[in-house]
Amino acid sequence: MTDQIAIHTEGLTKHYGDFPALVDLNLDVGVGEIFGFLGPNGAGKTTMIRTILDEIRPTSGLASILGMDSHLQSVEIRDHIGYVPGDLAMYPNLTGKDTLTYFANLRGGVDWGFVDSLAERLDADLGKKVGDLSSGNRQKVGLIQAFMNKPDVLIMDEPSSGLDPLVQREFQTMMREVASDGRTVFLSSHTLSEVQRVADRVGIIRHGRLIAVEGVSDLRSKAIRTINLYFAEPVDGAVLADLPGVREVNVEDHHVTLSFDGQMETLLKVVTERYSLLDITTHEANLEEIFLTYYEDVSA
Repeated sequence: MTDQIAIHTEGLTKHYGDFPALVDLNLDVGVGEIFGFLGPNGAGKTTMIRTILDEIRPTSGLASILGMDSHLQSVEIRDHIGYVPGDLAMYPNLTGKDTLTYFANLRGGVDWGFVDSLAERLDADLGKKVGDLSSGNRQKVGLIQAFMNKPDVLIMDEPSSGLDPLVQREFQTMMREVASDGRTVFLSSHTLSEVQRVADRVGIIRHGRLIAVEGVSDLRSKAIRTINLYFAEPVDGAVLADLPGVREVNVEDHHVTLSFDGQMETLLKVVTERYSLLDITTHEANLEEIFLTYYEDVSA
């Protein structure tokens, strides 16, 4: 492991009795990376986060954050992280500002000008009691407390819960700013569209096991996309059907629709050499469609 690794796990395993909540998790998340951790409820996402933060102890294996052992150096680690738990709970009789003041004092102080800018960006009302806020507005307070000390590593479990689309967009911008500053975001989510927009890589977890770790662009390149081609003349579908990656070719005179999971460069080269291509449209599978492909519940 090098100093360019923000989060490291090795054989991380957690059993609750006979139930394997997390099994032999090996993962490295790089410094300056936005890493999306995907899986439905019950897949093991929260167990993984709580284990690396030493909220619960692993059955076996180890974890470290910024090179510090998650158990032996857990207090020191907290000086370097921001955290949004999936079950965010705050004192209901404190206002948002009181809540942030409490956390700021625990951290030895924060830049309140920066806190105010976060509140403005997220459209957060810090004057009301937390107990009087909607779930989305409580979530904004939780996000501000995670970002306000400018942590080296942000760890967030379903952080977009309850946020409206405009606030989600601003939140995504904030995550990108963290990464561009050389800091790390670990984003656990089942909101696949969000992960698709911001993550560099994604890990997919199923039944406590990490089944894939890939770049978002690599996942997309593997996806079957639907392509519509419009030509100046009639087309022989057999010419296209023989190309690598081409499936289900449908020809209607000058219009061809096909499913394709190969290299676009190869397809366009053959097409433009033989025919006069007038227009092309593509529909790429989004991350959700790809995720469902990975997540088919087949028997082991």
